[in-house]
Amino acid sequence: MADKSGIEWTDATWNPVAGCSIVSPGCTNCYAMKMAARIEAMGSAQGRDTHYAGLTTSTKAGAVWTGRIAVAPDSILTQPLRWKRPRRIFVNSMSDLFHEGVADATIDKVFAVMALCPQHTFQVLTKRLGEARSWFAWLSKQAKSVNAG
Repeated sequence: MADKSGIEWTDATWNPVAGCSIVSPGCTNCYAMKMAARIEAMGSAQGRDTHYAGLTTSTKAGAVWTGRIAVAPDSILTQPLRWKRPRRIFVNSMSDLFHEGVADATIDKVFAVMALCPQHTFQVLTKRLGEARSWFAWLSKQAKSVNAG
């Protein structure tokens, strides 16, 4: 998570979830795989546990995702609530929010935080459009049943 980003199309990054798995040839050059391995190594070197532990494995070609997903601590999940100045926030630059390993309840929490922060613009990218569509269809169904009830 960073309050400032070098990515030209966003102001900040927010990673309530970390980890991923390779789903396309484009994933081979994923910067997040390498960064996750570096974050884990830095934490280990300092004797600290990190939620990035075990998300990558070392190969001859470098770090590779293990497919494991980790939910960040609540202090990270709630970070946008503490940012008062409006920001364009890249959600999960270190993961895919709609990865099959991310529980619906976790996605719900992430979107709840976003809903509580109308001052920000959240940018959610995914390679898993089917999972995203399914989650939004489920959400729409829930909203209809609440409104009808």
